[in-house]
Amino acid sequence: MNPTYRQIITKTVKRHLGKDRADKISDYAIAKQALNLRVTAIRLFKDIVFISLGILSAGFGLKGFLLPNGFIDGGVTGISLLTEALTDYPLSVLIVIINVPFIILGYFQIGRSFAVKSVVAIVGLAIALTVIDYPIITSDKLLVAVFGGFFLGAGIGLSVRGGGVLDGTEVLAIYLGRKTGLTIGDLILVFNILIFSTAAYLLSIETALYSILTYLAASKTVDFVIEGVEEYIGVTIISTHSEDIRVMIIEKMGRGVTIYDGKRGYGKRGENLNKTDIIYSVITRLEITKLQTEIQKIDPNAFIVMNSVKDLKGGMIKKRQFKEK
Repeated sequence: MNPTYRQIITKTVKRHLGKDRADKISDYAIAKQALNLRVTAIRLFKDIVFISLGILSAGFGLKGFLLPNGFIDGGVTGISLLTEALTDYPLSVLIVIINVPFIILGYFQIGRSFAVKSVVAIVGLAIALTVIDYPIITSDKLLVAVFGGFFLGAGIGLSVRGGGVLDGTEVLAIYLGRKTGLTIGDLILVFNILIFSTAAYLLSIETALYSILTYLAASKTVDFVIEGVEEYIGVTIISTHSEDIRVMIIEKMGRGVTIYDGKRGYGKRGENLNKTDIIYSVITRLEITKLQTEIQKIDPNAFIVMNSVKDLKGGMIKKRQFKEK
């Protein structure tokens, strides 16, 4: 380890452990703290990049396509666009105000980090819409619907990859899904039917139909950008630090785990069959980034397999309230 870097890490460890334990710091503690800081820094940098790209893409979709042609989208963005079309209030202000209750709900349902990143993403989008002079690309209605939805969906998807959201509708859908047992997809569909029905009544049926096409393009793009778009993700983890990972999932993620007895096969014939614990858990797609980061802190070489879970029944997974520590 670089001497200067080691000094920085040592000071950090001492600050966390306190003066009484400062003289008892082991090389293992220093190395572990160094790994944690590096993983956290890399993850934070990636989140910033994803959220920044998401803001730029969503802003381009809105000001370059949708706003000049009076189109709307689904979710909170659609509500903001519809309100802007009817009242002439600035879209940048409406996006922030309408998202506030959803972000508060996200703070209690998902965690502080998610809420902070979402606030940064939404405020960043509002600033981008106000400051950046995006060019108007086309007035062709079909192109506006398809590509406006594409860039807006890409922005939303990149923000989710960064650990936040630009549209708070999904947070409300997660909350109601835990209370009612309905799927997130069903609840979002109901929300958007109400929005587009209102648009058809207040604006025009043609505008509402094109807006539905915009929503479909945006939602498919979000699905494409985010790997694992379903409501829940099944995660299988194989690691030599399985006990530490098990404790982390239970205490930090608030999720239950299932432990399988397995054997690790090595060599051409798999002759070295070392016993190992295989961890299986189910999380939401909004928790993927946090889980990966926490696992990297414990074991960067852990083998992780993620599978889409299309249906769940039984257990407490839809009823528990999970908080980030």
